[in-house]
Formats: sequence, C-alpha cells, structure tokens
Amino acid sequence: MSTVAIDIRPACAADAASIADVHDAAWRNAYRGLIPGRELERMIERRGPSWWAGALRRGSRVNLLVFGGETVGYASSGRNRASTLAVGGEVYELYLKPEYQGLGLGRRLFQAARGELAARGLSGAAAWSLAGNDPACGFYARLGGKLAARGVEHFGDVTLEKFAFVWR
Repeated sequence: MSTVAIDIRPACAADAASIADVHDAAWRNAYRGLIPGRELERMIERRGPSWWAGALRRGSRVNLLVFGGETVGYASSGRNRASTLAVGGEVYELYLKPEYQGLGLGRRLFQAARGELAARGLSGAAAWSLAGNDPACGFYARLGGKLAARGVEHFGDVTLEKFAFVWR
C-alpha cells in the first residue's frame, strides 16, 4: 500500500517558478472563454516566476499545496480589501492545477488560508470570483460562503461581473 504525502506550507521566493506553473495552468483552465484571449495571455505572462518571487519578497502570504512532492496549488490571503464587506480577512486567490481539482484538496487549502487569517487576528473572510466561473462559485458556495456583493472587472473592452462570498 502506498501513501502520497499532502503538505500545505508557506511559500518562499524559491517556490516562484512552481507557483507560476500552477497559476498558468489554473488560469487557462478557469478563464479561457471568459476573459478575452489576448487579455488572459497578458495577465498570465505578467505573473511569471519573477513576479511571484518579488511578491513573496515583499511579504505576500502564499500557502502552497504540495502533493507527492509536486506543487499543485496555492492560496494567497491577507486583509480584506473591500470596506463594504464586514469581514477582516480575504482569500485573494486559490488555484489548483486542473487535474487536482475535485479531490478535496481545494477545501484543505481554503481551510489552511482561513486558519492563517484567524491566526493573524482577521475574523471572517471574503473571496471573489468571476460570476461566469461556475466551478469557483460552486466551490465557495459548497464551503458555506454567502453571496454578499457584486462588482465588475474590466478586461480590455470587456466588463465581467464578479461575486463576493463571505464567511463570518
């Protein structure tokens, strides 16, 4: 019987390339067909290894999900940026490589991000998702997130609706 180790740990600058790989695969999977192609490619290109290394050096909080020695997901979190949402924390991003989605790993990564927010004294949490990203909206709803706000994001000439989910 074999076992595969699952580890969730804080990222460091040396993890930048593996985070960029997850970001690339997850964003192409989640947003192809939602975000205009040229805009999506520009966003992915901007978030390469050097961008992630700089973000981590500047203090961005990112947890990695490592499965069998491979980085397969990440979550970034911190203080809630939307003053209209009455919660202290925010999960800014949570992404898994497509082949690792639907296995319960995202739930574990989300719980770790929530635990880190609580340890920093940030009660409650928010997470935003594009309204057209049905898998993400369903994921947050299954985790008990309540739809609390709507907003928009602009991608070139296209404006897309987004939803805020909150946990108190």
